[in-house]
Amino acid sequence: MKEAVGVHWFRHGLRLHDNPALCQLLETCNKVYLIFIFDGESGGMRLSGYNRLAFLLESLTDLDRQLRLRGGRLLTIRGKPTDALQLMRTEYGMTHLSFEQASGEGGDCEPVWAPRDELVRAWCDEHAVEIIERISHTLWDPAEVIEANGGEPPLTFSMFHQVAMSIGLPPTPEGDPVFRAGQLAVADPTRPHGHPVQASAPDCSVYRLTEFSNLTPLPFQLFDEVPPVSELSDLKPSPGEHKKRYQGGETRGLQLLAERVAWEELALSRGIVMPNQYCPDLLGPPRSMSAYLRHGCISVRRMYHQIQKAFQACTDAQGHSLSICVQLVWREYFYTMSVKNPYYDQMEPNPICLNINWRTDDQQLQQWKEGQTGYPFIDAAMRQLIQEGWIHHVARNATSCFLTRGDLWLNWVDGLRVFQEYLLDADWSVNAGNWMWVSSSAFENFLDTSDTISPVNYGRMFEPTGEYIRRYVPELRQMPTEYIFSPWEAPLSVQREAGCIIGKDYPCRMVNHEVVSRHNRKLMSKIAEQLGTCPPHCMPAGDAEVKHFFGLPGASLEDMLGGH
Repeated sequence: MKEAVGVHWFRHGLRLHDNPALCQLLETCNKVYLIFIFDGESGGMRLSGYNRLAFLLESLTDLDRQLRLRGGRLLTIRGKPTDALQLMRTEYGMTHLSFEQASGEGGDCEPVWAPRDELVRAWCDEHAVEIIERISHTLWDPAEVIEANGGEPPLTFSMFHQVAMSIGLPPTPEGDPVFRAGQLAVADPTRPHGHPVQASAPDCSVYRLTEFSNLTPLPFQLFDEVPPVSELSDLKPSPGEHKKRYQGGETRGLQLLAERVAWEELALSRGIVMPNQYCPDLLGPPRSMSAYLRHGCISVRRMYHQIQKAFQACTDAQGHSLSICVQLVWREYFYTMSVKNPYYDQMEPNPICLNINWRTDDQQLQQWKEGQTGYPFIDAAMRQLIQEGWIHHVARNATSCFLTRGDLWLNWVDGLRVFQEYLLDADWSVNAGNWMWVSSSAFENFLDTSDTISPVNYGRMFEPTGEYIRRYVPELRQMPTEYIFSPWEAPLSVQREAGCIIGKDYPCRMVNHEVVSRHNRKLMSKIAEQLGTCPPHCMPAGDAEVKHFFGLPGASLEDMLGGH
């Protein structure tokens, strides 16, 4: 009988814990190889800035380190997935292929990756390679949620939660994989499967393999170890006072998860629910797990159940609570809404998105991206995004509302592309869902555009000291707190004493928020009149859901409105 040789293909799910596809492969095959393919798609590489790519490579390096401690290694390959898999079949005798699945319909639930998965599935069928897929990137199977809702995605967040709860609680995470002695095989790129090979260039890890000896150049590149950013791209760290805050990888992710759960327990013991959302610390150590969830360095199921366990222990609650993990449920909702909608990140062909006549202004878009709007809280957030690859949920709300319906009236798709490039945690579906929601393009009816985020009041409400602005907008470091959120109001003598003249050392504000927000409300009112009735996909449950989304559990919506 032919030896069962398995290959686990890391895509999402860059971890060993709660990896059911890998566990099943280990139970099935006598010999197992583990690979990652730099195909320009996996790991969010379609559009990636330096920090995002560096986080991915750190995550892969951490995997490789863990595997080497167990006698294996991670083989990294650059090329098309089918070419890489052909290598594993001909050189190593692959009979089984496993990878994390995100939908019961097979492959990745996000339709943008469907062409890749269809090609791989067809290749496996052609070469009699058995596929092992297991769901572990989401709490629920999006396909099961849609089926339970009558074959269509639930159109509102409230409906989604009801349908998901009718299915049952998310499955508990599986245990760590068990590696039998000698089961992890080492793929040596310099001499695969014992065949002599010849490097095509003395300084390049591209090797002439037996099966591909007639191909010049080779259709793939093999690496001796996880490559640095410089071998994959000419991307450079962003200028500015770069403060690296997140280190990629399962090891660091699990450490942060333990710290996060302990922090949640402390908050719950004081009667505070969701402290990271409702009591954001914009200056403290990072507590968000979103980057690790996006790359699958930690299991969303492990995070969900650990936080629920902490909630039950601190409150004597018998059941699970939506509010304690509401952001994880929003993630699930956006994943499910994107199923079978390849245009989910676009406007005009997207069936759930209102086609709003946004303006086009490349100069203003660039000013917003570079943090040169003249509104310090907005600029601090955008500069942090470019420098560190992450900003808090409240900062994302403020910057996206400012770009779209709040102030500049620019297309949300342009903002999405900036976030997609720089955010460490930019899921294709979640990123697009957030942008459509905040720009009033979908998922929204109750929150009309009279409720726009003030670029002054919103930041002051969450971080009144101004230290967040001082950290990322150094021009304003000496500006008194009284004026730091609206420095144009500072008398010239105060500006001189602070060493920052507005219009010279720091830009004048691009627009007057009070004026443009009134104008934009009129534009949106006309759109509403033309529509007559709101499409069925634009219906949040009401005020409570709006507060959940914007992080305002006890405040009125007016707290974040108005201002300058």
